[in-house]
Amino acid sequence: MEDDKRQYIIDLYDLYGVLLTDKQREYFEDYYFMDLSITEMAENYSISRNGVHDQLKRSVNALEEYESKLHLYLKFKKIDSMDINPNLKEELLSLLKE
Repeated sequence: MEDDKRQYIIDLYDLYGVLLTDKQREYFEDYYFMDLSITEMAENYSISRNGVHDQLKRSVNALEEYESKLHLYLKFKKIDSMDINPNLKEELLSLLKE
């Protein structure tokens, strides 16, 4: 996966991760933050590699679906690019994350 796409998915997780199931968050974090391979995860969870892949795909699809409806990432990027007082910018960005 290219770095920009990976970072986008991680950014979506930062915004919407609380909306995922516990299982989806666990798989996502193992793969994207702990850098475990699909094979390692399959062994850890005693499931097939395909099962891990499906779970990760469902998680990413859910995050993208939330963004398509709520547009928080888009709003976050717009605020971040604004030429305004840095304190105000930080306040606005933190409001989006609440």
